[in-house]
Amino acid sequence: MKKLTNTKTLTAAAMLSALGIVLGFFKIPINQLIEIRFGALPVEMAGQLFGPAVAGVVGGITDIGGYLVKPTGPFFPGFTFSSIVGGIIFGLMLHNKKITFARVLATQVVYTIVVGIILNSYWLDVLYFQNGYFATIMARLPKELIMIPIMSVIYYSIVKAFGRTRIGEFAK
Repeated sequence: MKKLTNTKTLTAAAMLSALGIVLGFFKIPINQLIEIRFGALPVEMAGQLFGPAVAGVVGGITDIGGYLVKPTGPFFPGFTFSSIVGGIIFGLMLHNKKITFARVLATQVVYTIVVGIILNSYWLDVLYFQNGYFATIMARLPKELIMIPIMSVIYYSIVKAFGRTRIGEFAK
């Protein structure tokens, strides 16, 4: 958390949080259980640039800020926890590592299993269904599996488009 005392880091983390909130508005709802969202991309970027602690904070702020700006249902702290865990996963797997497509894909697989399938399915079951956890997982599984390569290609393309040197300047 000492990194957040650096003005560049704090500014970049705030901008990534704001970008995550805005991207969170752009979603493709399939049904009550399934939505395609892109708000995790800035959290992933924060993980790569600043590590797990800052990315966890960015994930939490993105979730809470998105709810405050445009609530789309009841506030549930479980999803905030999922966003924080996602940031930590991104930070652990991407920070100070060479960014290859294989690493991005592996990160997306871990993120999808832990956050998308296990945690978010559980939170949805607690909120809406109670005692249908396995059914919730099975309903969400195809979307989660399809999104792994899509999100991997999008993130890897973003990183390559900006180049490691320009993005890495924020982390110094």
